[in-house]
This record gives sequence, structure tokens and C-alpha cells, in this order.
Amino acid sequence: MKVSRIAWLLCKRTEVRRHTVCRTFISGSTTRLQQLSSARGSICRYSTESSINGCTALLYRNHGDPSQVVQLESMELPSVGAKSVLVKLLAAPINPSDINMIQGSYAILPDLPAVGGNEGVGQILEVGSQVKALRPGDWVIPRDAGLGTWRTAAVLAENDVISLPNDIPLFSAATLGVNPCTAFRMLSDFEELKPGDTVIQNAANSGVGQAVIQIAAARGIQTINVVRDRPDLTQLIDRLKAMGASHVIKEETLRRHEMKELFKTCPRPKLALNGVGGKSATELLRHLQVGGSMVTYGGMAKQPVTVPVVRLFLPIILLICYVCIFVSPDEGALRGMLDELCSLIRQGKLTAPACSEVGLQDFRKALDTAMQPFTSAKQVLVL
Repeated sequence: MKVSRIAWLLCKRTEVRRHTVCRTFISGSTTRLQQLSSARGSICRYSTESSINGCTALLYRNHGDPSQVVQLESMELPSVGAKSVLVKLLAAPINPSDINMIQGSYAILPDLPAVGGNEGVGQILEVGSQVKALRPGDWVIPRDAGLGTWRTAAVLAENDVISLPNDIPLFSAATLGVNPCTAFRMLSDFEELKPGDTVIQNAANSGVGQAVIQIAAARGIQTINVVRDRPDLTQLIDRLKAMGASHVIKEETLRRHEMKELFKTCPRPKLALNGVGGKSATELLRHLQVGGSMVTYGGMAKQPVTVPVVRLFLPIILLICYVCIFVSPDEGALRGMLDELCSLIRQGKLTAPACSEVGLQDFRKALDTAMQPFTSAKQVLVL
């Protein structure tokens, strides 16, 4: 009898670089359309000195409670160098990884002081004389974690960002770099999934979970989606099924006879996606088919993953997938993934999670809301 194979796969390891932080250049209560129009109107081709002298940033100098250590500060912008670009940030979400970085509990941490935010979308205003791949007017997202997106503008190296088409919704672009990319890689890299195959996941209402549901549905893959019980459970189930979820069940159901009935309608899963850990991960493993894989990408329960004894004597694969922002030495792989995701967005097959638009001045309220359990909408700073 085979002993289980345990493969610890690190999807991404990166050094988080320190970036210069900055001061505001748009003020008042202009609408998003007016802001975008204003930004496009100020675009120029080359620059040796930034036309914007500073910007406003959400900066933290120490690790701790985000509502206490994050401050709204004004900082100077450096000049635009030959290989750098001036970016006006448009929108940036508040993700659990952002909170964990500020708390100091994340696997990778930027040097302090640091600007919060790992994800978001911006627009190129100016480019340096040696910049080849980007043009003024392009929308861009970070290539790597630790860029610091909770700011109104930044001067960045050309290689720090990658362009996106600007014909997709703003919030879809702002939330594309972390959760959909994580979902895409987990559905693509660990098992050869075919139409009709099944994936089981916990944390199904998370940003990653919602992206998994939609990408899997577009590929004809069935999903069993595990969620915690809550007051609005019926509405949540309806919402996830409208996205393409095949089955939505409570965590308690994993330990009940109903699972045998469920597997009469679909095959046992080849892939399990674990964003919770603890008992929830253990129950996912119980239902995984022999030879399948469980990928752990998060640990919301803050409890270790325990393997059932019976599984120690069956061929399974346990993997850790650490993905904040997908980075590949192969430019084509990154470009191809983003192009496929954007195509799904245009077709209406991949939508952004429910988002609440928040102004930068209201950042404390947004941080507090993002840290509450059963939060129904992602807090997005509109810059």
C-alpha cells in the first residue's frame, strides 16, 4: 500500500521591495468619471520631472492594529526616471493579506515605513524616455506584492507593473491581481481537470472562492462549495449558485450522510482547495478521491491542517500554494493568464466580488469593516 506523497509547493516566493510613498493631487468630491477624464487630460509622453510633486498615502510605521497604526500622510514624489512611470492609482481593495501584512503576521513583510495595499489598478500618466512596453493612458496592475497601492499616485519602475485593457469594469481590474489569479493557478497547475470533474473548496464566499466558482463553471468543472452558517445563508447560497456553483453546503454537512447522496450526482473531487485550515481542511480530505490533491492557500481558522489516519495510507498529495500576486519568469505565461481572465470578464463569466466604494479619507471605517466576520462586500478605496 502506498504511503501518501506530501509535496510542499511554493507557487511564489518573492522579496518585497520598498517603494517611495507620496502625496495627493486630486482633491474635492469629483466623480469617478470626472477623475478619469482629468487624469487622461494630464497625460504626456516623456518626463524628467514629475508633473505631480506629491501624493497622499496610507502609511504605517509599525506593525499592529490597522485602525491604530495606519495614518493618512503626505509624501513627496520622486522625478520620473528613464525607466520609470508615473501612475495615478484609481482603485485599490482591502484584502485579508493587506490586513495581515500591517499586523505583521504575513509570510512576507515590506520594510517599514510602508504603504498599505498589494492590489489595485492605476493609469499611466507619464513614462520615462526608455520605457518601451507602456504608454500614457494604459491601465496597469502590480506585478508583485508589497507595491503599496493605497495611495493616490506613485513613480514606479516599468517592471513593477503590467498593463491591462481599460475596457473592463474598474472594480474587476482593481481586484484582478490577487484572487482571480490565485484561483486560476490552483485550477490549472495541480490537477489535470476536465469538464465534468469536481473540485471541493471551503471559504467559498471569499474572493478566491468566488473566482474559483466562476472560472470552474466556465471550464465545465463542477464545484462543491463549503460555507459557514450565517443569518443570510439562503441569500448567500442563491448568490453563489447564480455565479455557477454546482453545490453549496454548510461545513456541518461535510460530516453528515448527505455527502453520500451528493456523490451520487457528481464524482468525488480530484482537487480540494483549503483556505481555512483546522477541522474544515480535515473534512475536505475525507472526501477527496484517491490520488487527488489538496491545495492550502490560506488559514482563516489559524489552526493546523490535520491529516486523517486513513489518508496516511492512501495516495494523496498535500500542497501549499502561496500566491499573493502571481509572478512568473515567463512573461508569456503571465500575459496569457491575464488575457484569459479579461476575456472571461468581457463575456460576463467572471465578475468582481460585491464591492463598497470608499474614499481615502474614510480609510479607518473601511479597515474596521474589512476585519468584521461575514463581511458581505469588499472595501475598495477609490483614489
